[in-house]
Amino acid sequence: MSDAEYELRFMKAGIEQLESYLLSRDVFRPIGIPNKASEPPYPQLTLGWLLLFQLRARAVSQTSKQQSELKRLEAEMEVVRSKWRTAWSNKAAAEFRSRLNLWTNFLNDFETDPTDNLDRFPYEVTRRVQLDLLMEEIFELPKADRDALNGLDVLLNAIFIPGDFVWEPIFKPSFPKARFWYLYGSLRVDQGA
Repeated sequence: MSDAEYELRFMKAGIEQLESYLLSRDVFRPIGIPNKASEPPYPQLTLGWLLLFQLRARAVSQTSKQQSELKRLEAEMEVVRSKWRTAWSNKAAAEFRSRLNLWTNFLNDFETDPTDNLDRFPYEVTRRVQLDLLMEEIFELPKADRDALNGLDVLLNAIFIPGDFVWEPIFKPSFPKARFWYLYGSLRVDQGA
């Protein structure tokens, strides 16, 4: 079960590094914070992860202290985003292309060997969520990238079985089904078998 402190710790560390990250050539940067033994390791700092952790923190911040900390962090993030808007958009675009390639690779792997790749879906679909979040941060997403994502969504729809939310239920309020439909189901393994 996720707790708000895990999400907020990532946001705090990411926002402390955000300006230098935006002005660097890095797309992926080690965040450099330890996790507790009972927690999963933290991912690298990217805008996609920062935006995802923000949404997850909104879902799990229960106490007034946690909600206050989240509001403070969101305000700090917005200050940096506003100050470095072009760098933010460019970083989002670079990450979008990288995530698009990774999502493509997963769907290709799944098509090749559905049984061996089915259990990867709850993790790999994180990339699709990040693509959704990053699209909103890019001034103008190239048509080729938009078309590629639409093509992958057509493929995903062909193998998708609507069902339960794939992540921890506590996150569900931040990921409405109307927008994040691909988080509500699983993949079909019996294609042509």
